[in-house]
Order: sequence, then structure tokens, then C-alpha cells
Amino acid sequence: MNQHYASRRKIDPSRGATLADGSLNDNDRVEIGPTQLAFREWEAAGLTLPNLERMRAFRHQRLVAGVNARDYGGLLMFDPLNIRYATDSTNMQLWNTHNAFRACLVCADGHMVVWDYKQAMFLSRFNPLVREQRSGADLFYFDRGDRVDIAADAFSNEVRLLIAEHGQGNMRLGVDKVMLHGLRALEAQGFEVIPGEELTEKARSIKGPDEIAAMRCAHHACESAISEMERAARAGVPRGDMSEDDIWAVLHAENIRRGGEWIETRLLASGPRTNPWFQECGPRIVQPNEIVAFDTDLIGSYGICIDISRTWWIGEAAPRADMIDAMKIAMEHIDHNMQLLKPGVMIPELSRNCYQLPASMQKQRYSCMMHGVGLCDEWPLVAYPESAVEGAFDHALEAGMVLCVEALVSPEDGDFSIKLEDQVLITETGYENLTTYPFDPRLTGAG
Repeated sequence: MNQHYASRRKIDPSRGATLADGSLNDNDRVEIGPTQLAFREWEAAGLTLPNLERMRAFRHQRLVAGVNARDYGGLLMFDPLNIRYATDSTNMQLWNTHNAFRACLVCADGHMVVWDYKQAMFLSRFNPLVREQRSGADLFYFDRGDRVDIAADAFSNEVRLLIAEHGQGNMRLGVDKVMLHGLRALEAQGFEVIPGEELTEKARSIKGPDEIAAMRCAHHACESAISEMERAARAGVPRGDMSEDDIWAVLHAENIRRGGEWIETRLLASGPRTNPWFQECGPRIVQPNEIVAFDTDLIGSYGICIDISRTWWIGEAAPRADMIDAMKIAMEHIDHNMQLLKPGVMIPELSRNCYQLPASMQKQRYSCMMHGVGLCDEWPLVAYPESAVEGAFDHALEAGMVLCVEALVSPEDGDFSIKLEDQVLITETGYENLTTYPFDPRLTGAG
């Protein structure tokens, strides 16, 4: 009762108006963000917080530069992850993935407009780079019914007027994802609609210093959540009543406790359900002396994706020798491929020089050997040589890219798989593995 209301509502009462990342020191703020638990853990770990104002400016500059380099009048985005990148604002992200009610236009002169849910246009006002908030980009049948064409015409006319004012009337328009009525209405306005994903993916592929700081924080939070999941699994499985869903639920809960946002898949499996891989978690009761393998696919603090995998042996008995051998192959696979990473190396070169899995592991290997990561799994993809398409990824790695290095060792017709994955930053001189979570010593043969 002796604490003033203005202090009670603060996230950190010891600070002034803003936190170290530049966001408002206000528990009632509009923008979502890390929790007190996350901030305490990061401080204890000695992590440097990102400056969100600089991070947003860096992202905006990359988009504007991309628009002008391609001679577009503007870039129109409907993908909620692209809108998050451009504005750092969110609104019902998962619902928005299948009901496209948001849009964002970045014009050649940098003018940025967000179309949002009509009762929630205030959600991006914390970011001064967003110059206007509007509504009316909801061009899906559930919302507009049989007159969606009228809404599409009105929306496309707004875009045309904005480009006339802020894009020098240049009717070359990059667009990432658009409903069919929207596409046809834009073309009827005279726009040359150009696929915009090439611009957004390449803009997002290079992380600035504050994005890297945010990723380090998100990575620490994710590994803290994994630690809680492992602790729960090792305590619960011996009781004989813990399901795959029970284990996976811990990761969800601990991610949310630290200000994380969602998990994109349900890739946790146990025992024989690990082979073939890509069976999602379910009600199966995990038995003692079995493998548990998972892939986080986690959208964590600051909206940053942390995509790492681990495989555990849970039980008092020793894992089989073939499981230990497979684990060693998976570790060699990751280490060999990681050693190839440095700025300037061409992606096809990575494919040609990759680790060669044994013949019995080839059929069920992972779908790619590496992929980019930022706000989600992103460009580029590094394919195995047998799957590489000539000309699809003729690009060099650059400092500031972050790649996930994958390994799936899954014996054909076997009863287990080993899944490992680390998240790696490309530096000016080579690489830095951001992932510190240990491999299970029982499966490595060391425990």
C-alpha cells in the first residue's frame, strides 16, 4: 500500500520511463515483450539487451533500400511475419496467418502505412516509423462475403493514391502474399505486381547488431525453457504416466512465461514414434528407457525464432549401441557442416562439400542440411546435393546471416531417430554457434 501506483505498474520499478531495450517500463504497455523473469535471467547471464528503436530503424532501412534497389514504387506486405519485421507490431498473429486482415505498405520514400483490424489500429502507434494506421485490408470471404470485390477495389485505390504521393507514381509494386481479389484489384489499378518475397526474405536474412542481441536473449530464454522441459521429462517419465503432450506443454508454458509467442509445430516424439521423423506429439505415454527427440520451432522473446533440436535418452538402462553410434554420426554431421560456414562461401559449395551420411541413413535424412532463421525459418535453404536445384540458391553467405544446421539420423526401417540442430551466426571471419544446450551424455557414450 505504500508503493505509488506509478511504481506498481512498472515492469522494473528500479528504472525510469524505459527499460534497457528502449521499450516502455510499463506493465500495461501495448507492445508485447519480455517478462520480468526473462529480464532477470538475461541480467544474471550478462547478456546485452537490444535497442529496439535502433533495431526497428535498421529493418525499415533494409526494406526501403530493397524497394529502391529494385525500382519499385513500394512494397505491399500481407504476411504477418513480414509485417512484424517492418513495424515490430503484432495482432493475433496465428489467426492472421489464415485470415489476412493486416497489410503494410513501405513506399519508396520510406512512408509506411499499416492496415489493421478496425478496432485495433492503435497497436502500432508506439512505433513512429509507422506514419499511418488504416483499416480495410481484410479481403477474405469469411469477412466480406459475396462483396469482397468492393472492398478490394477500395483498398487497391488507397494503395494507388499512396504510391502516387510517396512512390513517385512508380506502378511497379512488390507484393508478398495477396488474396486473389486483392491481386486482381491492384492490377486493375494499373500496378505491375511483382513477387515481393524475394525482397523481404533477403532483407530479413542479414541481422543487424540489435537483432543479434535480441536473438541471443531469445536463445537464452529458449534454452532455459528446454531445461525446464528436460527436468520435467526426467522426473515424470519414470512414473509411467507422462505423455508426449505433457512434455511438450512444458516448453509452451516456459516460452510464454518469458514473453515468447508461439511454437510453429508439434515436433516431439518418443520411442518408435521417432522413426519416421515428422510424427507430431500426441497422447502416447513415454516409457522408461526410450528416446525423446524434439525440434523447438519456437517463436520466442522479441518475436525471434529459435529453431534447435535435441535427442534425449530417458531411463536407468543404457541406450543401445546402435543408438549411440547414430548419435555420434549426427554430431559429426553437424560439426562437419558447421565448419564449412564463413562469409563469401557460395551455397552450392556448401551442398557439394556436405557430410555424407551412411547409405542406411540416406533415404530418411532431413529435408535440408541448413536453412536461414530470424522471425521464422527463412531464406536461404541449403539442400543436400541430390536435392539441389541448379540456380535456385546461387548466393554467397554474408556476415549477419543466421543458419540452422540440421542433422536427422534415421535408420531406414528402424525403431528410432536422432534429431540434432544448432543455430549459427555467420561472422566477419567465420561462424559462432549460438546454441549452448548440451548433447545428452548417455547417447554420446560419455555418460
